[in-house]
Amino acid sequence: MATIVILGAGLGGTAAAYEIRSEVGKEHSVVVVGDGPRFSFTPSNPWVAVGWRRPGAIQIDMNEPLAQCGIEFIPQAAKSVHPDDNHMILADGQRLDYDYLVITTGPRLAFDEVPGLGPQGGFTQSVCTTPHALEAWDAYQKFLENPGPIVVGAVQGASCFGPAYEFVTILDADLRKRKLRDRVPMTFVTSEPYIGHMGLGGVGDSKGLMESEMRQRHIKWITNARVTQVTEGKMKVDQVDDNGEVLKQHEVPFSYSMMLPAFTGVDALRGIEGLVNPRGFVLIDEHQRNPTYRNVFSAGVCVAIPPVEKTPVPTGAPKTGFMIESMVTAIAHNIRDDLAGRAAENKATWNAVCLADMGDTGAAFVALPQIPPRNVTWAKVGKWVHLAKVAFEKYYLRKVRTGNTEPVYEKYVLKALGIVRLKSHVSGK
Repeated sequence: MATIVILGAGLGGTAAAYEIRSEVGKEHSVVVVGDGPRFSFTPSNPWVAVGWRRPGAIQIDMNEPLAQCGIEFIPQAAKSVHPDDNHMILADGQRLDYDYLVITTGPRLAFDEVPGLGPQGGFTQSVCTTPHALEAWDAYQKFLENPGPIVVGAVQGASCFGPAYEFVTILDADLRKRKLRDRVPMTFVTSEPYIGHMGLGGVGDSKGLMESEMRQRHIKWITNARVTQVTEGKMKVDQVDDNGEVLKQHEVPFSYSMMLPAFTGVDALRGIEGLVNPRGFVLIDEHQRNPTYRNVFSAGVCVAIPPVEKTPVPTGAPKTGFMIESMVTAIAHNIRDDLAGRAAENKATWNAVCLADMGDTGAAFVALPQIPPRNVTWAKVGKWVHLAKVAFEKYYLRKVRTGNTEPVYEKYVLKALGIVRLKSHVSGK
C-alpha cells in the first residue's frame, strides 16, 4: 500500500485529492494536508471585498467531503518538507511519511518585497485570500464614508493580473450603483508593458479590448510600473521605458488601494536544492514530476514556469484554473501508472482560459497553448461572462462538496465558449 500525501487544500489540492482517489484504488492511502479546515473559492474573493459575497458563501469545511471519499484530512500547515527522507514535519511537530508527494500549496504572498505593501503592516489591501478579501471589505466600508482616489493594480514580479482587472472594474460598477463614482478618481498601476498583457503577452486583441474598457470607465493607468514604496495615502511609482530606464516618477495619492504582490514558494519548501528554484517554486518536467525527486509531483501556482516573454518590468506567467485542472489530471494518471509499474508519460495541456468578471459585464480570454505561437487566441467582452462566472462559482462549489472529479473546464467552459473540443485534458494517452 502506498501513502500519497497532497500538500495544499486549495483549488489544485482538492481537485488532486479527488482525482487521485478515483484513479489509484482503495488499497492506497490518500492524505490531504491543508493550512486550516476550510476550502475557499479564490476566484470569488473580489466579490467578498466589495460585500457582494460573504466568506461563508464561498467556503467549505473539508472534513466531511474528504472523509466521504475515503481521504484523510490534516487541517494544518507543513513546517518543513524533507524529500531525501520522504517525510514532512507539520506545524505541531508531527512527522508525516509519504511514498508520493503532490505539492499544491499555492504561493507565498511576497508583500515584504515592496515597503508598505499589503494588509499586514502595510497600506494596501489584497484579494489573494478570503481573509484578506474580508479585511478589504472592512476597509472599503470605511472608505465609503469618505470617498477619495483609488489605486488598484499589480506590482513588479506579479504573475496573476486577472484579479486586479476584475477588482478595479468591480469597484467601478459598485461605486456607480452607490452614486459615488463621480467622487472617486481611479488609477490602475501595473508592471505589465501594456494594458491587457495579462502576463501572457496579450491574448488576441486584449490590449485594445481592455484599454477600451478602462477608457469607458474613466480609469487612468500607468504601465511598465515599478512600485518603490507605499506610505499612508501615497504610492511611489517608477515608470520605465522599453529598456528598463526610469522614464517618469509618480507619487499617486489614494484613499483606498488594492495591489497584487509578487509570489514566491512557501517557506516549507524554500532552499531545498533540486526541488525548487531560487524563488521557491517547484521544479517539474513535462509530466509534472520533479526531476530530482521522482516521487514528487506538483501543480498550480507553486510550480516553476518561466515568463512568456521578457518585459521591461518583471512579470510572471499566470496559472489559470484550466491549466491547474490539466496539471492535476496528468498527475493523477501518472501516479496511477507508476503504481501499476507502467511509465508515467501523461502530460498537461497547459492552456490558458480566464473568465474575468467586471461587475456588470465581463471578459473571456483563451490562449491555446499559453505560450505563443498559439493555435487559438480569443478574447470577448459581454454580460454573459459575468453570468457565466456566477454560474461557474455555484457549480464548482458543488463539485468540491460532492467530490466530483469531472474536468469542469473541458466539459463546460470551452464547449460553452464554442472554441475547441478536446478529447482529454491529458495528452499522450
